[in-house]
Amino acid sequence: MKGLRWSNPAVLAAVGLLSLGAVGFSAAVVHYKLMLHKEPIHPADNRLLNTIPPETEHWIRYQADRRESPEVEETLGTQNYLSRQYIRKGRKEDEPTVIIDFHAAYYTGMIDTVPHVPDRCFIGGGMSIGKPLGDLPLPLDKNKWSDINVPEEFKDHVVTMRSGSGSYVRLPREASSIKLRTFQFLDKGGRPFYAGYFFVANGGTVSNAEDVRLLAFDLKTKYAYYLKLQFTSSSVGSGEELAQQAASMLDELFPDVMLCTPDWVEVEQHRYPPEEAAKQ
Repeated sequence: MKGLRWSNPAVLAAVGLLSLGAVGFSAAVVHYKLMLHKEPIHPADNRLLNTIPPETEHWIRYQADRRESPEVEETLGTQNYLSRQYIRKGRKEDEPTVIIDFHAAYYTGMIDTVPHVPDRCFIGGGMSIGKPLGDLPLPLDKNKWSDINVPEEFKDHVVTMRSGSGSYVRLPREASSIKLRTFQFLDKGGRPFYAGYFFVANGGTVSNAEDVRLLAFDLKTKYAYYLKLQFTSSSVGSGEELAQQAASMLDELFPDVMLCTPDWVEVEQHRYPPEEAAKQ
């Protein structure tokens, strides 16, 4: 820089402070074993979301799964996703048909993708928000939960459910507190529909897209992933009804959904992924 004199005491002091700051930061990273770089992590056997069962006791796939164009997939930021409509089975003659559009998308590693959520994407697609309904409780059926295969130190905040294959699968931490971020939208014809979502990230859950990074990018953790779960329907009459139907669906699908993520209890105990287990 023109006119800069390295013999100037102020310049030397500034350089010294910057150097000390860099050394101090590096020392803190080493001392506290902070992980600034996140590595990708995948579920056992690299299970993909399209393996989620198309039929359960009360729900069945309605029409074929949707795959997006390469251009849309590039915008979405992942090819591991599922877009599927489920219709509720066993409807009585005087009951309305309930169809839920279920979307799940998995991201891992150095996640630099801003989560694609309805309150951003739907508005960009020309729809409008009728009203934000907030974070609604997801009324999951806890009678289906168990503590089978949960280590003692995790029993306070981890439970399991039996999957469609009969195995017990661990749910995220504090599964009883999951909230569905819910909105009423209006389509281009002014007709209302409802959408809600939440995220599973590094074994926990958040409903806010801005909080995903905070959860997935824990500086004590080497790996990072998040899974977006989204439910959309024009056949429900309120946000609360959407949350009830989404909970009903997850009461049957949640363990198979979690099979598509790493078992975070195994990760925290350094038994997964295999390269971590080999170090023990």
